[in-house]
Amino acid sequence: MSFFGGGQQEAPTVDPLFAAQTEMEMVTVSLNKIVSTCFTKCASRKHKDKDLQLGEMSCIDRCTAKYLDAQEKVGLVLQKANEEQAKQMQNMQQMQNAFGG
Repeated sequence: MSFFGGGQQEAPTVDPLFAAQTEMEMVTVSLNKIVSTCFTKCASRKHKDKDLQLGEMSCIDRCTAKYLDAQEKVGLVLQKANEEQAKQMQNMQQMQNAFGG
């Protein structure tokens, strides 16, 4: 047994149903945040018509695009950080094995 908790570890298996449910929950939360944020920002407080006005629709379109663009940029930063962390963990494991782990 090594200092860091054991020898070779098996890669965890992911249940496809659990992954799909988790992804749906994340998409639903994201959509609800977009709707809440953009509607609050763009929709007029005095609703006289059942439909949105042209200015409100344009504002919501821009707001949604900006929100999704920001989410994509954050996702790329997190993905890069996760890749770097995985690389560091792999290097640590290699060093540990090299020194008699």
